[in-house]
Amino acid sequence: MVSSRTFRTTAVGLVVFCLFGCSLGDSDYRSADAPRYVAPAADAPKPRIALVLGSGGPRGFAHIGVLKVLEAEGIKPDLVVGASVGAMVGAMYASGHSAAQIEQIALNLNMLTLVDLASLFRGKRVGGASIARFVNDHVEHKTIEQFPIRFAAIAVRASDGVLTIFNRGNPGVAVRASSAIPGSFDPVRILGVDYIDGDELTPLPIKVARQLGAQIVIAVNVSEYMEDTPPGVPQEWVTKGWRRAHAVDAEAPFADVIIHPNTGYYTGVRHDYRVRSIAIAEAATRAMLPKIRAAIARGRSSPPVASSAVCGPA
Repeated sequence: MVSSRTFRTTAVGLVVFCLFGCSLGDSDYRSADAPRYVAPAADAPKPRIALVLGSGGPRGFAHIGVLKVLEAEGIKPDLVVGASVGAMVGAMYASGHSAAQIEQIALNLNMLTLVDLASLFRGKRVGGASIARFVNDHVEHKTIEQFPIRFAAIAVRASDGVLTIFNRGNPGVAVRASSAIPGSFDPVRILGVDYIDGDELTPLPIKVARQLGAQIVIAVNVSEYMEDTPPGVPQEWVTKGWRRAHAVDAEAPFADVIIHPNTGYYTGVRHDYRVRSIAIAEAATRAMLPKIRAAIARGRSSPPVASSAVCGPA
């Protein structure tokens, strides 16, 4: 029997999914700034430090705590790669926002402003226009190529499960594509191609950072600790959690440092949860600073991954 706490968590899930998993619905984004992939020029300088921000729904508030500590220590990435909620936080940071500014946005955020309620009342799936609007408003309507820090959001091509990098074009639409959870939300259609949540293939896209030339990779895993799974939770949650854990483990050898703050199994969107998640991530990052500094001093620790495994729309 599902506990009352689990029921409350499930009820909150609708708002959570609206925030971190909405999609384009039936529309097809065909504007000139449609998200796309452009391979780095052969003579372009390689990013020295990449920050990889993983998926994890509302656990993504923890990304802000990591950013606060790295920024305070003067550790600035040359490349940010994000999946799902990591793409949302990453886009704002790469666009030029400070960690403190992102924290204020997160703490003051009214979740309902990110929900397209009209479609819900019409009996349709929740739309995702508010997500793209939120991201684009907060990056001052810059395109990805205009960001001061290189940025890439990852998604999965729905037709064949091929990983896709978006490193040019409209960041709001790219984040929507990276957050389109299958089974709960429609795929996001861009230039006639459907995309789904990047979490389905690579919840912590470390290899993408290597493929984009990163010499040092600091990754932030905000997924649950599976050993903390309480009894009585739906088997669907357990299955998804283990799938995500195995996917992270497969990419872990390609990272120099992985920060994995334990914000607890159950999530939420209350103000106190946001504050607690950020604080836990700050502490976890401070604990990893010696390893981070050692990795930076050491320089490249792993060869780049062959880029043929990743594609993107031209």
